[in-house]
Amino acid sequence: MFCGNCLRDNALVAGLRRLGHEVLMVPLYLPLTLDETDQSAGTPVFFSGINVYLDQKSKLFRNGPRWMHHLLSAPSLLQWAARQSGKTKADSLGPLTLSMLRGEAGNQARELADLIEWLKKQPPPDVIFLSNALLLGMAHRLRDELKRPLVCMLQGEDYFLDSLPEPDRSSCWQALADRAQYADLFVAPSRYFAQQMQTRIGLSPEKLRVIYNGINLDGYQTGQSSPARSGNTIGYLARMCKEKGLDTLVEAFLDLRQREGVGEIKLCIAGSLGPADEPFVARLRQRLSAAGAANQASFFPNVDRATKLQLLQSFSVFSVPALYGEAFGLYVIEALAAGVPVVQPRTAAFPELIEFTGGGVLCEPNSSKALADAIEGLVNNPDRARALGLKGQTAVFESFTADSMARNVAAAVESLHWAPKPGAIVSSAFPS
Repeated sequence: MFCGNCLRDNALVAGLRRLGHEVLMVPLYLPLTLDETDQSAGTPVFFSGINVYLDQKSKLFRNGPRWMHHLLSAPSLLQWAARQSGKTKADSLGPLTLSMLRGEAGNQARELADLIEWLKKQPPPDVIFLSNALLLGMAHRLRDELKRPLVCMLQGEDYFLDSLPEPDRSSCWQALADRAQYADLFVAPSRYFAQQMQTRIGLSPEKLRVIYNGINLDGYQTGQSSPARSGNTIGYLARMCKEKGLDTLVEAFLDLRQREGVGEIKLCIAGSLGPADEPFVARLRQRLSAAGAANQASFFPNVDRATKLQLLQSFSVFSVPALYGEAFGLYVIEALAAGVPVVQPRTAAFPELIEFTGGGVLCEPNSSKALADAIEGLVNNPDRARALGLKGQTAVFESFTADSMARNVAAAVESLHWAPKPGAIVSSAFPS
């Protein structure tokens, strides 16, 4: 599946390289699935998803021959395995998550040793980045063996951890808090999420920076209104799942179709769709068909970058009414980059993004009626919608680019006394 965190990581590495830094990007678990040039190309996959699972389940496998572990790290095999199953569910991953957070004391200690052995053969890094806090289990060994400072990115880990059943949930949160001591700096994607993690694992403000995510703007056009926006199309671009509020958006769309003065309206749904979410999407299709709206709603699963940009240009309003505490919401920035005004729930990081960009409106969360009301306010006022979209677009091009994100990350690193200079090696472990 396309993963927003992976896209962010990949864009960050590309931006750092454009600044003149040498960056080694190491994929973990699975090969990266991206709609842009893979910045980890040529680098082996460590912590093979197959190995991580078998390490957890079998002591015999953990002590098995090295050639077997290396064989099960082959990218082609990992890609095949990934296609055979749906998205993993948190309720079955408690013991595995805790083991990973225990690092050198966990069942995957051998995978960590293999990673460190390989990194020691590379040019020595100045700083190590971890893509998210769920990787903090490896922080102690990485920092100790490579003798370099470690920066941990934060990317919405709370939703996954809170989905774990007890007692695993509390154990994992405690392990995360314990392991946080080995990071020299944390980078959060929003003030909202910085406050969340400061509270949840006791991060000190001195070790925490807020740096907004950025995107690659290749292919986006500024200040232009697509002819396709002469109609009213509500757009959605995210994983097609209940957690992102897709069913709420469908109900809001059906509500709008019944309102006088709205006129003809369409719904366009695009984004990642895996086997686990297919039954949910099938039910939404049935709901639309039963309401006589099947011909006004279109689905575009697992789109490539060119199709994504084309679809964004066709939207007149955009919304992903996520039900959980979204740490950022990269899709909001993608829509605004295309000049599309957004309607988001007044929760999590969304008020912060809307305030900063001025590119949309907020509504009460978990309410299809409130969402429909807010969308109607833009659909019936195209001048306001266009003004919001253009204002948001300007903000994205100024402050939410991959290069601006990279500059801010480099500045955060340079605030520490061991800061690398352009041209230094920055070794990063980013998972897919």
